[in-house]
Amino acid sequence: MPGEFERIAQIDDPYELLRAATTRLAEAQQEVTELARLRRRLIQDLHAQGMSYAQIAQAAGLSRGRIHQIRHTGPAPEGAFLGNGAVTVVTPLRPDPASDRTYVALDDLTTGKRLEDLARTFDLSVGYDHVGLNGEIDLNRPGLLVICGPRMSPAMREAYEKDPVLEWERDDVGWLLRDKRTGKEFRSGQEEEPQRPYDIGYLGRLPRPDGNGSILAIAGIHPEGSLGVVHFLTSDISSLWGKVADSRFSAIVGTEYDPRTHEPLRTELLTPVYRHDEAA
Repeated sequence: MPGEFERIAQIDDPYELLRAATTRLAEAQQEVTELARLRRRLIQDLHAQGMSYAQIAQAAGLSRGRIHQIRHTGPAPEGAFLGNGAVTVVTPLRPDPASDRTYVALDDLTTGKRLEDLARTFDLSVGYDHVGLNGEIDLNRPGLLVICGPRMSPAMREAYEKDPVLEWERDDVGWLLRDKRTGKEFRSGQEEEPQRPYDIGYLGRLPRPDGNGSILAIAGIHPEGSLGVVHFLTSDISSLWGKVADSRFSAIVGTEYDPRTHEPLRTELLTPVYRHDEAA
């Protein structure tokens, strides 16, 4: 840090200096947040392993009161389920048939906003990006939270194909998700006769194309399924973090929704939370 400060302080151009100082301050604030999250996580893990707070304090050279303070304040460890420091919420662009413009569908906008709100509760910085009309998206970036299914993007279709347990399929009825371990198929209630207000969503952490990290992927057979996944995350992220931490995984979420407002009423896991490192 002293070396970085000295480098910035030696910049002659005042505007470049201002930009560099502002950028570095934002980076430093993110580092402080993530270090606080890591510290709280370590204390929780050590306590879960059977150590008392007094023992942790003695071993770390801190007071017992300080250990208790760290344990109960600061950013929650489960925020790392979404990412570290900064995340980017990605939604697909759609063509406007009445003009040459593009837009983000209201359903995608709502899902993205709620995912943003969830990330901000864990003191994560949130940015935005879109899947282009041609389905192109650069997935080789850290902290991507992508709300997009295989239909809208060849890049995402290839990412989903790397899931060793769950797969997307399409037949004469429509899209479905299949559990390759059990052979069970999961379809939206909108394709049933009679229709019912129930949709299916995918939640998983998948490898980036370059292999240097992961993306968090969310997709519903219909928009209600994506919104249901985020609703599930908001309620159960602590449990998910406990099961998979930052490992790659996937699961299928079912969502019962209000047919008038399309708001989730109830969500449920329809498959186990499959860790991919245990799927071989």
